[in-house]
Amino acid sequence: MSISSEHKPLGKQVTGSLHTLSPIVELNVGGEMYTTTLSTLKKHPGSKLAELFTGHPKLRTDSEGRFFIDRPGTYFKYILEYLRSNQVPTRCIQEVYKEALFYNIEPLIKQLEDSPQIFGEVVARKQFLARVPNYSENIELMIRIARAEAVACRQSSVIVCAVRTEEDAARCQDALNSLDMDKKSVVKFGPWKAAPTISDLLDCIQMDVEAKGYKISCQPHVAEKGFRFKSHDFFYKFLFTWW
Repeated sequence: MSISSEHKPLGKQVTGSLHTLSPIVELNVGGEMYTTTLSTLKKHPGSKLAELFTGHPKLRTDSEGRFFIDRPGTYFKYILEYLRSNQVPTRCIQEVYKEALFYNIEPLIKQLEDSPQIFGEVVARKQFLARVPNYSENIELMIRIARAEAVACRQSSVIVCAVRTEEDAARCQDALNSLDMDKKSVVKFGPWKAAPTISDLLDCIQMDVEAKGYKISCQPHVAEKGFRFKSHDFFYKFLFTWW
């Protein structure tokens, strides 16, 4: 658990047994203040929250004596509501899921994983992308290329080659060689063994680049030479807009 570890002059450290504390506990979670009970925090014995408030831990407190947890406080209210009433949140699902994983509250994790948002992301999309070789590295490569070409420009572009099968990869090799001779950088995705199509992959690329804060769009790349097939079958241009 990420607990504030630096010495804070206005705070104090609690080293005694929590059995001697009041059953009412005040928390400062990332700057958000909460009041609850020890029994609520220890509801699930295997969780990190239960471990944090069991035995003889060394905890930091803020200047008002509240236990400090260095996590996003906004979503802790959903964690606390679940501990109090078993109510599974219906808002901020992705963010609450991350906090549930951090606090290791297994019943909440399992219930959130059954939600359409988490199921679709973890079971469907992530499993597909895990079968696309070097997907995450290619996303970072796209961003590096786009940033390198952004000097004094409103937009910069990155060419992507998306091939679903080994046969398609072989068909694209001459075109890739031609682009390389023209000193044009191309990021190649695939091939992969999964049901999603090239269009699905392009959607994933756009989602993941936009999730990093970039504004992008995608369009077919029309080549001038070196192609023995319709270039837009496998080659696409991602436009990064900077201002």
